Amino acid sequence: MSDSTNSPTSSDDLFNFPCDFPIKVMGKSHPEFQETIVTVIREFDGEFDATRVEMRPSSGGNYTGLTCTVRAQNRAHLDDIYRALTGHPMVKVVL
Repeated sequence: MSDSTNSPTSSDDLFNFPCDFPIKVMGKSHPEFQETIVTVIREFDGEFDATRVEMRPSSGGNYTGLTCTVRAQNRAHLDDIYRALTGHPMVKVVL
């Protein structure tokens, strides 16, 4: 007998790919921050729609938070986007 509650599952089992997935990106406020983040995402999804980005400035105005809803094809695709965003010099945090 196998107990499925103790068996490891892949992260692909947690999502039904392809799926819409919100990624939160935070960085110092800059006039080109949103455009830059859209450009990074489009490296992995050429059809990414910039209207799927919600922008929220911090209360002090020093930082900007973006919620970018991407169409993730699989876990590797999502990981590639996260790596590119976290490695970008304008980005402080990616959730």
